Amino acid sequence: MADMNPDVTAQPTAPSQKIVIVEDNQDLAEIYKTRLELLGYTCFIAYNGITGLYFIQKELPDLVLLDLMIPDIAGGEVLATMRRSAWGKNIKVLVISNLNESEAPAGLRQLGIEDYVIKATMTDDTIDRLVNKVLRPEPTTPEQAAQPA
Repeated sequence: MADMNPDVTAQPTAPSQKIVIVEDNQDLAEIYKTRLELLGYTCFIAYNGITGLYFIQKELPDLVLLDLMIPDIAGGEVLATMRRSAWGKNIKVLVISNLNESEAPAGLRQLGIEDYVIKATMTDDTIDRLVNKVLRPEPTTPEQAAQPA
């Protein structure tokens, strides 16, 4: 017989997925935050690498949007620090930078990133599509569509 708790009448609402935005351009960070919160995500902004690592370790987000050229600790080192830690080794990371990938620190893909996007190529809805692709992927087969999230 199933264990039933009479005090529980409904399943709690699932918490929204968390995203830490590590971006030193405050206007751009606020745009990302606003767009993503409208899609139902909970966002935290860090304007430098030290604060970024603090929020990532504290919040254990579902995704980190990571700029590479940020103050205090560069984005590549933030990623390397995450991957060396128990708390950050499996967090998804989407790199968003002004650097072409060929100019970025070597080994980013080997450290494990979901994608690398150049800011200059982004349109208004690019951030929405990229984040949804990582955190809310569309099922590709009927079997995947039938599976609960």
